[in-house]
Amino acid sequence: MAKLWSSLFGGNGKEEGRFGLNDLYQQVVQYQGLGYPVGGGPGAGENYEAIGDDFEGYVQQAYKSDGVVFACMLARMRLFSQARFQWQKMRDGRPGDLFGNKELSLFEQPWPNGGSTITLLNKAIQQADISGNHYVVRETKRRGAVPVSRLRVLQPNWVRTILTAPPSEAVDCDVAGWLYMPGGTQDRSLWKYYVAGDERFAHWAPTPDPERQFLGMSWLTPVIREVMADKAATRHKGKFFENAATPSFAMSFKETVTAEQFKDFIRAMRETHQGVDNAYKPLYVGGGADITPLMYDLRQLDFKATQGAGETRIAAAARVHPVIVGLSEGMQGSSLNAGNFKAAKDAWGDGEMRPLWESICQAYAPLVKTPEGARLHYDDRDISFLRDDIKEKAAVLAQEADILQGLVMQGWTQDSAIEALMESGCTGDWRKLKHTGLFSVQLQPPMPDGPPVKVVDQNGKAIKQSTTGTPGAAKPATGPGAAGRPAAGVPRPGAKPPPAAK
Repeated sequence: MAKLWSSLFGGNGKEEGRFGLNDLYQQVVQYQGLGYPVGGGPGAGENYEAIGDDFEGYVQQAYKSDGVVFACMLARMRLFSQARFQWQKMRDGRPGDLFGNKELSLFEQPWPNGGSTITLLNKAIQQADISGNHYVVRETKRRGAVPVSRLRVLQPNWVRTILTAPPSEAVDCDVAGWLYMPGGTQDRSLWKYYVAGDERFAHWAPTPDPERQFLGMSWLTPVIREVMADKAATRHKGKFFENAATPSFAMSFKETVTAEQFKDFIRAMRETHQGVDNAYKPLYVGGGADITPLMYDLRQLDFKATQGAGETRIAAAARVHPVIVGLSEGMQGSSLNAGNFKAAKDAWGDGEMRPLWESICQAYAPLVKTPEGARLHYDDRDISFLRDDIKEKAAVLAQEADILQGLVMQGWTQDSAIEALMESGCTGDWRKLKHTGLFSVQLQPPMPDGPPVKVVDQNGKAIKQSTTGTPGAAKPATGPGAAGRPAAGVPRPGAKPPPAAK
């Protein structure tokens, strides 16, 4: 390997440089006809892990200059920033209700003059996408006798992760703290150091870097070549129109044409026929010139398929379906079906956005005081993009209503049935159900008027009770004159029963 390195670079193979995207176009190894960009990590013996200069390179040459990268990152920002921070109760290790308090105001207004949850999350996902890392620190100052806190987002390429040992000694290596160098300054008086375990500091790295133990990796890193190819294809398309909307045509002259005449002809051709403004003009040539047009257009070059494949690979690395971003390969065929779009949307929300929200809540937890029996969580209930269709939502509500009705009819209390059903969605938490102890269906207590009263006549003889009708009612009297009157000794409705004979 050392010989290969030396043969490729002409060096002694003892020093390993680190290159950023800015150097990628110059630092390319040509091996067996193919080009390979080369990067490296921090040198041995350096007790820190740095992002290097790739942050600015990704910003200038990918985010700000490639439309596909910008569209993917913008789609991620728009959805990611709509979540809100809430506390979530934890009961027996299971998540419960969401609630808020004044402590969360730090995320609602992280800094003065326009700071909000949306701007904070926009910064977080943008830095994590570009550099793989996001750093934020909580600063507290006293305004009179009242302490006032705010959040400050640190630029990733100005932060160094200080380790207890060189990164090569991974077994004995741990984070000692973070060094912040504003503007990349070398003035030590301006440096700020945050000790590991400091509750004021938070580091979020959603995608771990396999070559660095404590840093994250940008999703742009694996698709650098696709980004370069997409930019080259865009430039190629521009050149297609700059050169009279056709790649080229061949023109030959007789051997009697002098070099000066040839140069004059080329100069005249460029002035009158090169560029979009001169496209489709008639071409006039003098004697001795033979023109052979090369009739190629973008369709014949299969330009759309070539560039579309690269766009899809970039979108795949960003975990955004092409149909959501509106890329060419996502706007044709079955991808436009409503069912496929919904499947892509659901997969993006469940498989990418919600894990990202979960991980940033865990990273931000040290910045605030967590209530006992709760955890920092996110609330995505008000995000319209993630809501189910109205028809599906109505079906879910109808199903929940049927379940609730069945529980109540079986004797469970209404409040406990609602709490058990709504606690964890359709899965439910049936341990919360409380029974009324009443019979099902009618939900009437047994003998609501109490046990039957023993009825006796004036002689103290018990009167036989009816087996039908209201409990405790005497058997209707029969015989002449009995119609419309109760049996002898039977109290009239509403009257108190006579005392039992001694």
